[in-house]
Amino acid sequence: MQMSVSDLTSNIKITPSWLKYLESEFKSDYMTNLKSFLQAEIKKNKTIFPNGPNYFEALNRTDFDKVKVVILGQDPYHGEGQAHGLSFSVPKGVRPPPSLLNIFKEIRTDLNKEPSVKDDLSSWADQGVLLLNSVLTVEMGKPASHQGRGWETFTDKIIHALNDQREGLVFILWGAYAQKKGAFIDRSKHFVIESVHPSPLSAHRGFMGSKPFSKANAYLKKNGKSEINW
Repeated sequence: MQMSVSDLTSNIKITPSWLKYLESEFKSDYMTNLKSFLQAEIKKNKTIFPNGPNYFEALNRTDFDKVKVVILGQDPYHGEGQAHGLSFSVPKGVRPPPSLLNIFKEIRTDLNKEPSVKDDLSSWADQGVLLLNSVLTVEMGKPASHQGRGWETFTDKIIHALNDQREGLVFILWGAYAQKKGAFIDRSKHFVIESVHPSPLSAHRGFMGSKPFSKANAYLKKNGKSEINW
C-alpha cells in the first residue's frame, strides 16, 4: 500500500517505509518551492523527465528496510524515453546510454559473466539496490537543468536516514559529484566503494577494472546478506 503525498503533486505516491523518514520534508519550504518550480515549468509546456509518477520510483521500488546497496547517480537521463526514476537505468527496449554500457562491460570483466539485465535495472532494485539520483527531475535535452532547486536537499535526507538508521550497507559512489555528496557516510558502519564515473569521458581512468560488483557482493556475503545478481 502506498500513501499519497499531495504536497508535491496530486499523483505522486511514496511507500510508508520511506515516508516514515521523509514525511516532514514534504512540509518544508524548500519542497514547497520545488513544487512551485515544477508546476511553473509544466505550465510553460516544458517536457520534464521522468514522468511524475516515476519521480520517486527508486524509493517505491526498494523499501527502506530492504536496501542493501546504494548506487548514487546525478541527474535523470534527459533524452526521450530514457529516464524512469532509477539511476543509470533505462526502460526495457531502450538502447543503453554509454555509461550504462560501461557498467555492463565492467560486470563482464569483474564477475566473468553476462549482466543479468540488458537495459532496465529494476531487477537490481528488487534485490535491494537503491538506484538513487541526486536530482530527481530534468528538462528534456537540458542536463543539470533542475540542479539547485531543492532535490539535492531531499536526497541528502534519504542518504542520512540510511546512514543513521541502517548498518552494513554498501554505498557505490562513482565520480567526484557522488563522492562529495556521500562524504558524510559513516565508514565504520557501512562499506563505501569509490571510483571515477563510468562515463566514456572518465571510465578508462579507473572505472574499468575497479571491480565494484564483486567487492559489493563479498561484503554482503561476509555480513550474512544475499548477494546481488548483477
